[in-house]
Amino acid sequence: MVAQLIPKPFRRRFLCVAAIAGLISAQAQVQRVPNTTLQMPPSPPVLGYTLTNAFGTLAFTDPVVITTPPGETNRLFIAEQDGRIIVMTNLASPNRTVFLDIVARVSGGVPTDERGLLGLAFHPGYATNGWFYVFYTGADTTPVPGGTNSLHDILSRVEVSAGNSNQANASSELKLLRQRDEANNHNAGDLHFGPDGYLYVSLGDEGNANDTFNNSQVITKDFFAGILRLDIDKRPGSLPPNPHPAAPTHYAIPPDNPFIGATSFNGATINPASIRTEFWAVGLRNPWRFSFDPLTGVLYCADVGQNQYEEINIVSRGGNYGWAFREGLHNGPKFASTPPGFSHINPIQEYTHGSGTNQGFSVTGGLVYRGTRLSQLYGYYVFADYVSGNVWALRYDGTNAAPFQRLTGETGIAAFGIDPRNGDILLANQGLDLLRRLVYSAVSTGAPLPPTLDQSGALADLATLAPQPGVVPYDLNVPFWSDNALKTRWFSVPDTNLTIGFDRNGNWSFPTGTVWIKHFELELTNGVPASRQRLETRLWVKNTTGGYGVTYRWGNSTTNAAPVPEEGLDESFVINEGGGILRTQVWHYPSRQECNLCHTPAGGFALGFNTAQLNRDFDYGTAITNQILALSRAGYFHTNVTGIHTLVALAPPTNIAASLEYRVRSFLAANCVQCHQPGGVPQSLWDARFDTPTAAAGLIDGPLVDDLGTTSNRVIKPGSIINSVLLGRISTLGAGRMPPLASTVHDTNAIHLLSAWITNDLPAYQSFADWQTVRFGSTNAPNAAPEADPDSDRALNYLEYLTGTDPWLPSSAWSIAAQPSGNAIQIIYPQLANRGFEIQATTNLFNPAAWTPLDVPANAPFFSAANRTAIVTDATLTATNKYYRARVFAP
Repeated sequence: MVAQLIPKPFRRRFLCVAAIAGLISAQAQVQRVPNTTLQMPPSPPVLGYTLTNAFGTLAFTDPVVITTPPGETNRLFIAEQDGRIIVMTNLASPNRTVFLDIVARVSGGVPTDERGLLGLAFHPGYATNGWFYVFYTGADTTPVPGGTNSLHDILSRVEVSAGNSNQANASSELKLLRQRDEANNHNAGDLHFGPDGYLYVSLGDEGNANDTFNNSQVITKDFFAGILRLDIDKRPGSLPPNPHPAAPTHYAIPPDNPFIGATSFNGATINPASIRTEFWAVGLRNPWRFSFDPLTGVLYCADVGQNQYEEINIVSRGGNYGWAFREGLHNGPKFASTPPGFSHINPIQEYTHGSGTNQGFSVTGGLVYRGTRLSQLYGYYVFADYVSGNVWALRYDGTNAAPFQRLTGETGIAAFGIDPRNGDILLANQGLDLLRRLVYSAVSTGAPLPPTLDQSGALADLATLAPQPGVVPYDLNVPFWSDNALKTRWFSVPDTNLTIGFDRNGNWSFPTGTVWIKHFELELTNGVPASRQRLETRLWVKNTTGGYGVTYRWGNSTTNAAPVPEEGLDESFVINEGGGILRTQVWHYPSRQECNLCHTPAGGFALGFNTAQLNRDFDYGTAITNQILALSRAGYFHTNVTGIHTLVALAPPTNIAASLEYRVRSFLAANCVQCHQPGGVPQSLWDARFDTPTAAAGLIDGPLVDDLGTTSNRVIKPGSIINSVLLGRISTLGAGRMPPLASTVHDTNAIHLLSAWITNDLPAYQSFADWQTVRFGSTNAPNAAPEADPDSDRALNYLEYLTGTDPWLPSSAWSIAAQPSGNAIQIIYPQLANRGFEIQATTNLFNPAAWTPLDVPANAPFFSAANRTAIVTDATLTATNKYYRARVFAP
């Protein structure tokens, strides 16, 4: 909400005595010319894929799980179907050790038998508690018909040995579930901890064919045909499970599980006391493998079909995926008995049975690739078919899945995993008894990337970094933090017939072919310009699908640079801090995919190329001019930009004239907005966009997706550095750092800035709701509405809140005044700390649309660090009557 007013002392007419023009020179400082030198292809070349041995000929017997404990990078655990778990250490030159052997407890375990050790997952706190979980089929006894010494599905917790991190304590097994199973197939058995810390367990429909045992659409019987969600830590607020012979009391039910307290299912009445409240989703036939996207938390599940269709599902809370009334997108074997109240969720993708390149017989669920070495696959879900051998990829955008594409082929793929060192996709091949790795093949289509920076056509002289014609320099108000690097920037819209879509507050839009160039240097001796070392020059190319980036590394050269590998590169430099202090700084040259982590669709693709960042003066050699004005006059925008002085501008952390809040929001807009906004990463609950008011941004006392185990943690907790997770994130190096880049140097300015805001300003922070409660007793009390005026002074409540006046006292008022000043008028007002003010004028009080902000430097949007008297001068007096008002607004 914005308050606007014509203050009572200022409701009078003024005689315009003169008009003064020419506040900014009309001379254009940028002459737009086409660029004909850039040689960047519209898209990078497309590479093919193949599979290769991941760890030489190191063999495994029927591998079914590939996983790593949370946070580890140099061990890999492989579950073998016959009942062994193998640990590989020192992955560069791996050693193979048996971690757990429960072969004697496991039933089945040959490639033609679906029984065996099927699932393995490590507790999120494994590093401290040593707990891991297994799912297997074995003989057991439970008090059900046929439950004596018969086949059971068993979910157990096991502990690592106290004295050997590469050896499990087999005698520590604690059974969480042990359920009688009447068939040896459709056992599912995959295990994963979700981003919420709960254990998810996949279950088949018990076996045989066509849902013989009638489990697929029942939630009041046993644990089949779905996915369970269990609280194995028994957190406060979780519930006990409803009694069942298969379930001891070694876990609890998360309080938001979807079927708790349900009284109907598929339109039929059910007894809440009989519900298997463990269910998270139902209606699955044999969900052999599922996985969570590590970035978005989306749960992908491949469900093995019956006779015609295999399917990929996005599993959501309480979802019913149709089996056996449905198979894929089609009627299933029990369609004729579908109840009237049945409702289901379709798969995002299906394929038919057959031996073609888009066919198969038994889907093996995979994972969403989030590594750095295969940029073409980033964000794609990679999966396979056990029988036909096809390995495919599809991309799901949250609504639709693009048609899947075949990458390569190899039969016997039973599971997928990740190499913890680099994010590579690993595949468990039961036909070869090997772990395989997905890599690029030698096949390439499309134009190659320029092999050197010189051949990119961006710079005319690499020694002096002089740009080619049509490549324009620019600078930012608040540069993205880059470990103390010094940066130089250029951009080019090569075709002069194409323009940039300008937006005063939001993202700009850019034509295909736009290129941005950013050059990085580092002082090896602090404060000594002569010690600057050239590091890299990055190019980002806008294309029809978004864009791509390439990084050229200078090495020790000053004459040319060469591309870094696709996965990026790390290099160490010794920095002389002065006073005899030396430190080693690791510089990370980003991978092609890491470029996309910042150049996001939500962020407008062009990081920092927007109004708030470019609204500043720049020295073009012939004159110093506002960048936006210069680009507008040169014809770069789709429209002539007016009101230059009324455009918003970010404030650097070191600008102490600006309020702490204004500088914090500027820092967040520069460093976090590419992900933290609607349409950014799903995990974000707060909004870093500069034009989102702080009160609506989810920052102050904002909730968290992950509270890090402390319920009092918030995004920003007023007065508490410890409980402000955002501050913790930017103060962290390594895992957990935000922004999530390979930074090895603290941004001390930002850390001090946020710390000061949290400890100095926020303890006294008062939202409008707080103000309403203090002034009126509650937010919905009589006279508390934002538009109310209880003291009848024509200053509405929200304005009284913004200006710090008393809503009950007419004499408590904030006002503006005016006085002649030569041939101009001066508007004078008390500028309050951390409040924005905009003086608007009109010559027609009866036309609300006629009010316009004064386009003068003193009227630029700004939030002062302290109270002060502000003077805005209007020299454009062209009418006999002119009226002024102030717009007051919060950050």
